[in-house]
Amino acid sequence: MELEGFLADSVVSAEGKLFVQGGAWNIVNVSEFPFRMPRCGIAIVVRVPYTATNQTHKFELSLLDEDGGEFPLSDAPPGVEAVDGKIHRLGSDFNVGRPPTIEPGDEQLVALAINIDGLTFENPGRYEFIAELDGSEAKRLPFRVALIPQMAPVYR
Repeated sequence: MELEGFLADSVVSAEGKLFVQGGAWNIVNVSEFPFRMPRCGIAIVVRVPYTATNQTHKFELSLLDEDGGEFPLSDAPPGVEAVDGKIHRLGSDFNVGRPPTIEPGDEQLVALAINIDGLTFENPGRYEFIAELDGSEAKRLPFRVALIPQMAPVYR
């Protein structure tokens, strides 16, 4: 299986298609820290070959900071146990059937839309979303959060 992906402002998956707003970026310019990103969308397309249909597969997403540490994706909801009270990984199992129109050698596309609200960055830096399929890394989606240099006012 192969996985493709990109970052967006927001994504939706409907009827097997991705609907994207503000897609394909890798730098977030901010005027001050801490910075709370209203929404970060991750658009994922999994290419499932004919031979991998009718099987359960696992997708998982995490975010690493520039030191390689797992960056929290959100606060843990009430009732969910988390060591530090944060969620560090998102994921799910999926199974792609084999409809009668699919022939040996064909592949099917699975469109996944993940939106994370409220990521908070305390400092500028580099980050990478890591997408895994069946326990192996399939794709890295790097981005940088950068401070916009502020110009001092000019008085004449």
